[in-house]
Amino acid sequence: MQQKHKHLFSPVAMEEQGSEITDMERCSSREEYGVIVESPRHRVNPPLSVVWTTMLYCAELITACILCKSYHKTNDVFWMSLTIVFMLVPAVLIQLTLTFIHRDVGRDRPLVLLLHLLQLGPLIRCFEALVVYFKAGQNEEPYVTLSRKTNLEKGREIELEIGQTERTLATHRNAFKRTAVIQAFLGSTPQLTLQLYANIQEKYTLSVRLALMIITLVSITYGALVCSVLAIQITYDSIKVRLRPAAYLCMVLWRALEITTRVTTLVLFSTALTHWVILVGGLNLLFFFFLPWVEFWAQKGSLAEGVEKNFSKLGTAVVLCMFTLLYACINVFCWSAVELDLAHQELINRKQSWRRLALYYSGRFLENLVLITLWYFFKSDFFEYVCALLVVVQLLIGYCLAVLFMMLFYQFCHPCRSLFKYNVHDCLHCVCCRPRPASRRGSMPPSYSTAATMLKEEPLELLDPQNCLPPDERESLA
Repeated sequence: MQQKHKHLFSPVAMEEQGSEITDMERCSSREEYGVIVESPRHRVNPPLSVVWTTMLYCAELITACILCKSYHKTNDVFWMSLTIVFMLVPAVLIQLTLTFIHRDVGRDRPLVLLLHLLQLGPLIRCFEALVVYFKAGQNEEPYVTLSRKTNLEKGREIELEIGQTERTLATHRNAFKRTAVIQAFLGSTPQLTLQLYANIQEKYTLSVRLALMIITLVSITYGALVCSVLAIQITYDSIKVRLRPAAYLCMVLWRALEITTRVTTLVLFSTALTHWVILVGGLNLLFFFFLPWVEFWAQKGSLAEGVEKNFSKLGTAVVLCMFTLLYACINVFCWSAVELDLAHQELINRKQSWRRLALYYSGRFLENLVLITLWYFFKSDFFEYVCALLVVVQLLIGYCLAVLFMMLFYQFCHPCRSLFKYNVHDCLHCVCCRPRPASRRGSMPPSYSTAATMLKEEPLELLDPQNCLPPDERESLA
């Protein structure tokens, strides 16, 4: 089967990655070769993620407007201007993303486009998703596509018939996943940093500002959680992924601690050395922005191979730059969970390694340590009655706890940990022990731990769904 490129933000990719939908020709003898065919008579899942993302978007937008009104009354033009900027920029990008995914530009939908111009696009999209959900099951509809995934628990392939209702809801869910990430790291993160800095500089706390800080922190944590889940779904698109409550708990604690300590460190550093924080943030942003491009130029890749064919070279460069900017903004505050590969047709490198993950968290810990130490020596008089040393210790311990929960997630809670070659125990053992020369990999005994972590190669050949079929049928699907 000829592979077609699916850009990460394209409508086709939205439907295929998260909804587990692939158009394939059904074989009548699948059950004989270990394929479980499930009936389409199952209940459609409610679009809870769509509703939750819309609630966060509206809550942050409304609270920011109220705070701007409060700033206007006290003539705080500087805080008001920055609050408006961090409120409108992600809102505009969200409208463009939803319009692009649903392909509404060339369709006759003036009301929808008007609501997008009024920055109310998520509301109408959420309403559409709820209407589709509540109308599900009223009329008999044939399945339109088949979803074929490998169930790791049963060790067999599952083929599920997907109807038009589920396909439409899947498009809405995946569109709102992307908007949640945009809202979190292009809007909520700078907004939280700004309001925390303003709170320290003005030496008092407004109730509406505190409410906005809480909402933005929840939005950032949810956006980072979506990043982790999307990374798993993209990396294991041929496997049915199910996350248990313990996995979600580990990810929430990991992401919340990581983001909270990072933002607090940057804000405290900015109160002591205001102009230097611009240099620190700018260097971080430029490094993560140009890192994928340097790797792309080193591989001598072509832009035409990495984006949809209906884009011109200029449009391709613009889309890739926006995508790389989002990737850089995520990595400034937390681990993005994916590695960009602009030369690859899917723009994502699936062969992730522990080396880059360890380098990121080691470098980030050292950077936080340097920044908080500089704040300790150059802090302002506002912190005279605060135990600064205790604050430093708490921030460092908080970041270490974030790394600990991350390791617990990959070691015990990752849904596809049985596919990885090395686990946390193996990586720590390699760091603590001296490596053997030459053929250490071949002579190394297998790990006694059954839990695994970061994938370094593609899944084993036996896990390929087509290997469950006979050779002649395999050729018909190729």
